[in-house]
Amino acid sequence: MKPDRRPVRLLASVTNEGEASLAVACGADIIDCKDPAAGALGALPLATVARIVGVVGAHCPVSATIGDLAAEPDLVAEAAGQMAETGVDFIKIGFFPGGDTPATIARLGLLRLGSRRLVGVLLADRELELKLIEGMARAGFAGVMLDTADKASGALPDFVSDEVLGEFVASVRRYGMLAGLAGSLRLGHIPALLELGPDILGFRGALCAGNRRMAGLDPDAIRAIRAAIPAIHAPEALAS
Repeated sequence: MKPDRRPVRLLASVTNEGEASLAVACGADIIDCKDPAAGALGALPLATVARIVGVVGAHCPVSATIGDLAAEPDLVAEAAGQMAETGVDFIKIGFFPGGDTPATIARLGLLRLGSRRLVGVLLADRELELKLIEGMARAGFAGVMLDTADKASGALPDFVSDEVLGEFVASVRRYGMLAGLAGSLRLGHIPALLELGPDILGFRGALCAGNRRMAGLDPDAIRAIRAAIPAIHAPEALAS
């Protein structure tokens, strides 16, 4: 059974304030702070994230990754706490092989983050463990995304079947969390992914010049992705 279709939010990963302004102007629903040169979920400097939050303001939510960290409870909790101080709405935590992921998830659940919310990121091209979703729900996470670690080896649908993707979305939503899909996604992937009923589709490379995630954002590329995902609101330009 397919999950109920909900409005799908377009998450655009950005590296600086200029890219954030452009992404909002072109209709992104969530601005995601990430450094693609620093890994799959590379973290931007805290000061840069804070500036992006200031630029975006109330136009749309802002998320930020904390980096490709080992699943060590205190290490990850400290990084999440520091990122919360930037004012982001969502803090994205990637769970890589090694370490103690269940203990790290439980430790994150003890943090006092105010209005900031946690989003877990599982990696389809590593040791994908869907059973971790339940632990994130118990820890109070707002959502879970399925992404990839190696952006050069293919897109998310190259690593997992539609059946597994559908199982992921259904499992996350069953626990009342937002379900997101990302990982070198391209324009052509969107129709099939929309059928799975995710809450969020995340992009970086497909929004950039020449589909190169290290390049800057391309307004025409952003608009093409935006046009393929039914908008939940009209694009808002940031004040200059």
